[in-house]
Amino acid sequence: MTAIKNSVALVTGGSRGVGKALVEALYERGAAKVYATARDPRTVTHPDAVPLALEVTDPAAVDAVAAKASDVTILINNAGLATRGRFLTAPLDDIRAEFDVNFYGPLLLTRAFAPVIGANGGGRILNVHSALSWFADGSTYAATKAAIWAQTNALRLELQPRGIGVTGLHMGYVDTDMTTGIDGPKSTPEFIASAALDGIEADAHEVLADDVSRWIRGALSGDLESVYQQLAS
Repeated sequence: MTAIKNSVALVTGGSRGVGKALVEALYERGAAKVYATARDPRTVTHPDAVPLALEVTDPAAVDAVAAKASDVTILINNAGLATRGRFLTAPLDDIRAEFDVNFYGPLLLTRAFAPVIGANGGGRILNVHSALSWFADGSTYAATKAAIWAQTNALRLELQPRGIGVTGLHMGYVDTDMTTGIDGPKSTPEFIASAALDGIEADAHEVLADDVSRWIRGALSGDLESVYQQLAS
């Protein structure tokens, strides 16, 4: 079991939304120290958090943060980008930017922090996915989440012998800046953060935080028409 009490955690994108809620929940569960990264560390508002400037797509910046946070035992790859672009119309630079943040960013962080976590006796990495890892809504964002799901599954196998567990967090819409203007049921960031930390403490491979993610995950074994009803017409 991964203990959050007395742990040292790092949360990317820790200044707002789910990231901010994760920082708060980590301290509520007794974490000894929480590093919260943001492009502008002044936006990190938790009084006990250690703010660090980080652009997750910059390898040199990632390495610099790993050097500063050399006591980390739990890494949470939460930072994300959603442009709401579509494959046939979005500028390719926008699509590449989403993949840089949502796929390559967590990979850079994991490469930098796996040796750190291993040197500190092992620990856990949590990657924030989405129910869109398993459901194509037409957005390029969904493709990045499918890609990070595949990355997480591969890294879980590679890191297990090194004493590092990997958890994937899936959820539907969450009431954050990213979903402003989107209608539909939304979970609170606090609810998602609590489910995520429950998963870390239980050494869960995956956390399905809400009904949406559970339904879509279960539907993967069925025919495509059961998920994409327009294909049946």
